[in-house]
Amino acid sequence: MRFSAPLKSNSKKIMLLGSGELGKEVAIEAQRLGLEVIAVDRYQNAPAHHVAHRSYVVNMQDKYAVLEIIHREKPDYILPEIEAISIDALFAAEDKGYNVIPNASAVSKTMNRKNIRTFAAEVLGLKTGPYEFVTTKEGLKDAAERLGFPCVIKPVMSSSGHGQSVAKSAEDIDASWEIAKEARGDASELIVEAFIDFDYEITMLTARNGSETVFCEPIGHEQKGGDYVFSWQPMQMSPLAKERSQEIAKKITDGLGGRGLFGVELFIKGDEVYFSEVSPRPHDTGMVTLITQSQSEFALHLRAVLGLPLGFTFYGEGASAAFKSEVHSYAPVISVDESLFSDNSFVRIFSKPEAHKGRRLAVALVFDQADKALERARELIQNIKDS
Repeated sequence: MRFSAPLKSNSKKIMLLGSGELGKEVAIEAQRLGLEVIAVDRYQNAPAHHVAHRSYVVNMQDKYAVLEIIHREKPDYILPEIEAISIDALFAAEDKGYNVIPNASAVSKTMNRKNIRTFAAEVLGLKTGPYEFVTTKEGLKDAAERLGFPCVIKPVMSSSGHGQSVAKSAEDIDASWEIAKEARGDASELIVEAFIDFDYEITMLTARNGSETVFCEPIGHEQKGGDYVFSWQPMQMSPLAKERSQEIAKKITDGLGGRGLFGVELFIKGDEVYFSEVSPRPHDTGMVTLITQSQSEFALHLRAVLGLPLGFTFYGEGASAAFKSEVHSYAPVISVDESLFSDNSFVRIFSKPEAHKGRRLAVALVFDQADKALERARELIQNIKDS
């Protein structure tokens, strides 16, 4: 493959649609390969804006605004990095010959829980828990009664766990309905899932470049309110469960097609594996790969996009812990204890221009045996404060 320099007439361009902390790491990897980076987001000075050659602020769900930037910049690759994007703009760009990663259809399926669940369960035949879709509160009550309590309730379109709740009894339905309706995204339809009594859940990072598919070591994680707070790699699991996880990950990513890295979320019960969700982009739980692998999930994503070989070395076990703000600030300041900067740990600051309660602002990373790394990460994250 031939590489050029950015800001030249023959430069290779990538456009990030979404410029948060994950997009920032993708931009850094792109810079290392001499790619010209255009970062787009809905707000000024998003993290990837800081490391891009050019940046734009636009309503990401405005089809014509997004297309105007695409036509102006004429990127070689368009990388959707968030879910709240005009899918019509992606299909229109693809129709004009632009290379959407992994492809517009995959983005469309995965950004809508109804689309991806029916595709996985009813088209590909993957094992999932029972589920129903509802549009009214009465329909929600009826579905919950049929599926049984506890049950999980989510908008079909939302991100980062927004709008998700667990109804433990019929008395929780009203509150779950309100939580879903207040979510960021389209809450006109909800998915109600029977609660799977799983032992643990994993992310199987899966990269495909058109000729090969590789898997990272399985990542265990903990969530709070549907959003990741801790992850560790590798998750200890039986050889059979790991094999089945890789089989499901390959089947769903082959079904979606295209190039890039996918975060496949799975529930594990003994040796049984259930499909949950998939993101066609680097995954927040995969930030642990910044310390465990020679090629992080972000580097693998770029390699896959460019059709480069996907080999990497797994350095060893590790863990990550997300730091979330406790305050609202238009000029956030993060105080980090020196203990985070040791021979086997460090912190990544995302440099978001605004903080609000619950917003992820940094991540602590620890390199050690997974159980020890996770324990240490839990301790270290207490040594980050914001104001």
